[in-house]
Amino acid sequence: MKKLFIITGEASGDAHAAAVVKQLYDMDVDMQIEAIGGRQLKKLNVKLFSDHSKMSAMGLDFKILFDHYKLGKDVADYLINDYKPDMVLMIDYGGFNLNLSKFLKKAGLKIYYYIPPQIWASRKWRINTVKKNIDKVMTIFPFEKDMYEKEGIKAEYVGHPLISQLPAPADRNEFFEKYNLDKSKKLVSIFPGSRTFELKNLMKIFLKAKHIISENCNDVQFVISQAPNLKDEVYKKYLGNAQIQVIKGDNQALLSVSDALMLASGTVALEAALYKTPMIISYRGPWIAYIIYRLVRCIERVCLPNIIMDKDIVPELLQKDSNPHVIAENIIKILNNDEYREQMKSDLAKVHDLLSQEESAKKVAQIIAADI
Repeated sequence: MKKLFIITGEASGDAHAAAVVKQLYDMDVDMQIEAIGGRQLKKLNVKLFSDHSKMSAMGLDFKILFDHYKLGKDVADYLINDYKPDMVLMIDYGGFNLNLSKFLKKAGLKIYYYIPPQIWASRKWRINTVKKNIDKVMTIFPFEKDMYEKEGIKAEYVGHPLISQLPAPADRNEFFEKYNLDKSKKLVSIFPGSRTFELKNLMKIFLKAKHIISENCNDVQFVISQAPNLKDEVYKKYLGNAQIQVIKGDNQALLSVSDALMLASGTVALEAALYKTPMIISYRGPWIAYIIYRLVRCIERVCLPNIIMDKDIVPELLQKDSNPHVIAENIIKILNNDEYREQMKSDLAKVHDLLSQEESAKKVAQIIAADI
């Protein structure tokens, strides 16, 4: 019996891994699977070497760094000396996985990487680690395949997992009734981010933009999305006394029924694109952090739909442009300029078409079954 070991670092990786394992089960592959994962892999009766309790924290806290170091050492010892898998499948979580790959490759283990680090966005020197230690990269964006192959790295485009995992668009009438929204008004939804520092830097800006839009448009209503991982007290701290309805735990349905979106940059922009919902993305942080980002980034664009299509589809309002007046102006243009709005929706539809060429989890499972 062949042995596979999967390494994930957070809930999203656990979900992607579970989708692949389900496909392997459906293919009836004679394979033993163990992993570092979470509840979704556990539900599939995959034996967990460790869960994510010491992995998903962020920051430079010495305890976090020590936990990562110890877990990396422990899993390397287990894989090299005890489990001895025929293949290790790394999923996302680039910092931990790329470092661990050095030790596993030195021991002669075969390593595949699904959802590789976004080397094309910043710190491109990490591609040298991939070249030395990863046997095959399974990319989720078409342009990544060409980038890796130019460096002599085996790569295969497998499609983006969001295509098959994203729920169908919600029924607008049902959604509006559920949250007591006015069906006669347009809906602008605000997604200020899922991390505390994003709320700190963007919440007030987005709420001021809301006020400006309200003064200029009578037929618009607003809601704000609270990320499920944020505690209520943390969210309320940054929301303050703002008079706006908060929706929690229904993000994807909200993305699908909105007329326009104010988004913090991130994966949420890709989700919105797959629903073909017009949007702006905005981001602001400390200037020193922005300067460092400018120094290490490899591409000019930051919004995933724009990067994927190599075209300015979605307005990117960063730093000085991340201000209430500029944001409001762009949202009002989406709401009132029919030609502009329809062109954006048409371009976003092309993002969906491009990424849906493959069923990601199924493709990954097929590659593993063939190569292990």
